[in-house]
Amino acid sequence: MKIGLFIVVSVFAYQSMVGQDSTSSDADFKYREDQFYFGVTYNLLGKMPQGMSQNGFSSGFHLGFIRDMPINSTRTLAIGLGIGYSANSFNQNLLISKDEQGIFNFELLEDAIFTKNKFSIHLLEIPLEIRWRTSTPKSYKFWRVYTGIKLGYVIASTSKYNGSPQNVELNNLKIFEKFQYGFTLSIGYNTWNAY
Repeated sequence: MKIGLFIVVSVFAYQSMVGQDSTSSDADFKYREDQFYFGVTYNLLGKMPQGMSQNGFSSGFHLGFIRDMPINSTRTLAIGLGIGYSANSFNQNLLISKDEQGIFNFELLEDAIFTKNKFSIHLLEIPLEIRWRTSTPKSYKFWRVYTGIKLGYVIASTSKYNGSPQNVELNNLKIFEKFQYGFTLSIGYNTWNAY
């Protein structure tokens, strides 16, 4: 039951919208849909070598801020530019180690007994979005479709293995591309979005 609930939360990331409360009878026709975001994801590896598989729960946590810049007079179209942080872990059966000369070795753990084997990456992200919505100056409940690209820079990476014959922990791995990117799509109503 808890795993099912966590997966639902992973698919639907709650996003808190920042708005301004109008204190006068005049609506604010210069409003923006600036956004703080927080997301929880389940990470999947693609194009794995034969024999490699994921095990355990591979999670991701994402948070940041996106500044809204409307580009039409009704403010239903906008460009969003922001900054964020992302932490992602991948539990799998590929042991990453380093020999005395500093060369990385990769070994599939087919029969090994281990309690933990994962690698993690931490990224500084810059989301850039094209945004469409049905918002008005007086309503906070509206439909939205935001799509774009998220550029990332790896600021830290680790690999941890706990098992036989010895534990292995590596930091600041040089095996990951420093610059990463991904396409994004968010569709939602009110404060809830499918991402």
